Amino acid sequence: MFIPSMILKQLYTFGSLENVPDGIRFSLKNRLSDAQVTELMSVKIDGQTIPAGAVHLALDEETVLAPGDISADRPVDFPLRQTMDILADTDPLPAGKHKIEINFRTAPFGKLKLEVEDAISRERQKLVRIPRRRDDDYGAAAIGERQTFLREFTNTDPEHIFNYSFDPHLLTGNVEHFTAVAQVPIGLAGPLQINGEQAQGEYLIPMATTEGTLVASYNRGMKVINLCGGVTCTVVGDVMQRAPVFVFENARQAREFNKWVGENIDKIREEAEATSSVRVHGLHHALRAFRNIHVYDNILSVSPCDTGCPQVMRL
Repeated sequence: MFIPSMILKQLYTFGSLENVPDGIRFSLKNRLSDAQVTELMSVKIDGQTIPAGAVHLALDEETVLAPGDISADRPVDFPLRQTMDILADTDPLPAGKHKIEINFRTAPFGKLKLEVEDAISRERQKLVRIPRRRDDDYGAAAIGERQTFLREFTNTDPEHIFNYSFDPHLLTGNVEHFTAVAQVPIGLAGPLQINGEQAQGEYLIPMATTEGTLVASYNRGMKVINLCGGVTCTVVGDVMQRAPVFVFENARQAREFNKWVGENIDKIREEAEATSSVRVHGLHHALRAFRNIHVYDNILSVSPCDTGCPQVMRL
């Protein structure tokens, strides 16, 4: 099955390439569809093939596999949102950009070749990291580790926010590093008459706020709207914008960059769409700045735009 390279690139976690004590490491995350890895054929760095005996695939902190451990009879599950690390026992990479090529077989997609570029930072800061677990980040153990981390890092002992009445696994894909809950006052406004293409009827409007008179003000407005027949609404566009700013030494450089953007729209689109599930609808650019306009495939999140925009800026 053919998968375009710009789609396949979504498997790679840009910025994950790093030197580690035993060699190098980078990460993959399934952002496409449930699959199984049936063979890890080769890994190349800057055109040089890493010997099979020096390559390992880490599914979590305890499960590390060699290429020989993976086959059609012993596939590795790679479900949606799953992450895995590729470890290569090789010399450290110098700072700068490097080309990575991975050849592997999957079910049901067959043979695939992933080609990306990533960079080694000259200086990597020692960061404080919030605890997480790859196997089950919404389980009691992972949540408990983050709650302990919160207590120790802030030197506080929260009394109420650790108490909740739902299964945290329901939050998968909706919040990362789940640790606690917040109680927010909710006032009701309405009901509001909606005459939409999908929603029709009267709807109560919950409003989470601590701003006095806000709910009352909205409630009065909804009463007036209802007396006028309700709200008739439609969708005329489904896009989100990002506006990166580029600063140049003079106007001539800005002019040439503006020209370059127009000539390289296809490459810009490929890079942006390789990092996420958004589609670039167009670029509005001027000597002052340009805006990325992304079209969503049914996604209610700004994260894909935030991911695609920096990748375009690396060009």
